[in-house]
Amino acid sequence: MSSPRIFAATTSIAGAIALLAAAAVPASAQQQRAPQGWFKVCSKQEDNDICNTQNIVTADSGQLLTAVNLIEIKGKVNRKIFQISVPTGRLIGPGVGLQVNGAKAVKVDYAICFPDRCISEVALSDELLASFKKGSQLTLTSVNFQNKPNPINVALSGFTQAYDGPGLQQNELEQRQKTLQDEVQKRQKEFEEKMKAEQEKAKAPQ
Repeated sequence: MSSPRIFAATTSIAGAIALLAAAAVPASAQQQRAPQGWFKVCSKQEDNDICNTQNIVTADSGQLLTAVNLIEIKGKVNRKIFQISVPTGRLIGPGVGLQVNGAKAVKVDYAICFPDRCISEVALSDELLASFKKGSQLTLTSVNFQNKPNPINVALSGFTQAYDGPGLQQNELEQRQKTLQDEVQKRQKEFEEKMKAEQEKAKAPQ
């Protein structure tokens, strides 16, 4: 289990990296969308170089379902952390189940919950990293307050290139954020129109 002291220190250092996590809602209430792809952001904070390789899965409404972060810190502090962000309303005991290519699930304990998301974390071992590079699909399963598992699939295609490659430049990151924001707004509009159409259909005489 992660030490709260380690988590607090890591969170403080990694705060310079935007996790791009939207407000979270129970995954059971939304339809899963495709991940937005693997990308890496690097920054320098005090005497540490920090890189965060991440992937985010959102719902049709643009709200967060799962965010995956592989944080590597080098310098005065040297640490590798694997974090999973999921919506609130989770059962804490089961943690988050981690599977690569359908192998036996490994439990990742929760470290902290915020008002909009809960974060589980574990040390990023060489074995875990190697399994990501060799695998094709990552499955992350949290259990909601209704005691129902919510598995989220994340394709591992593009992971190795993102992890081993250079971090995005500031202009590249800004363009990506703009593209993601435009996509979220488009999907939110489509989601609202779909809900409105369903409501009108329900009102129509049978």
